[in-house]
Formats: sequence, C-alpha cells, structure tokens
Amino acid sequence: MEQDKKILVSEWIKRAEDDELNALSILKHKDGTPAFVCFVSHQVAEKYLKALLLFYSGDAPKIHSLRKLIATIKHYSKEIEKEIKEEIIILDPYYIGARYPADIPLESFTWQMAEQANQMAIKIKQFVLEEIK
Repeated sequence: MEQDKKILVSEWIKRAEDDELNALSILKHKDGTPAFVCFVSHQVAEKYLKALLLFYSGDAPKIHSLRKLIATIKHYSKEIEKEIKEEIIILDPYYIGARYPADIPLESFTWQMAEQANQMAIKIKQFVLEEIK
C-alpha cells in the first residue's frame, strides 16, 4: 500500500478509536445519553468502513450512509454484506435519528440500545481490521 494511502487509513482508524473510547466512557459512567452513544457508535462504524474503502480504493466519499458505504465496499470484499449486514441495518438510522427531533423520539433511546450499538460498532471494527491486516 502506498504511503499516503496508508497514512489516511491510519488516520481514519485513529478517529474511530477516539470515538469508541468516548462511547465506552459514557457507557461505563452513564455521564452522557444513550442517544449519543448510538450516534457515536454509528460514527465508529462509518470511520472504520471509510478506512476499509480507502484501503481498497484510495477514496472515501463524504457520505454518512453505512448502507451506501458497504454497497461500494462489496465490489472489493464479497463477504462484507454477509458478515456485517445486520449491524449496518441497525446502526445506519442513528446518524440522523439520534441527532434530529422527530426521527426517533429521544426518550425512546435506552442504555440497552446504546450497548447494542456499541457492540455492533465493535463487530464492524473487527471485520475491518481483519480485512486490512
């Protein structure tokens, strides 16, 4: 892998790791909201998927849809839909739904949803890291 692409992949992974640390802290201390953990878990997944797309293609589009990202990545990795499709389906609505009123009522977010979102982001992380090693 060329050096510039390698640096960009590493930067996306570092940002995803930072988001993951924030989500884990909120989950541990309950000093934030479940909605924010759901949003940040989406961000963790998005950043890992962008790192993977950069790894394969050298490009990471400025989109936030996890479904669109895996639609592009599946041209390079046939296993992606089979491995992380459920996680994508659950996390994808959190980008907007956890941030904007009326999409998902704020009071409907629970700590159980936040834990699940975090676990799904971790599964996507594991998939991506396995692919790029």
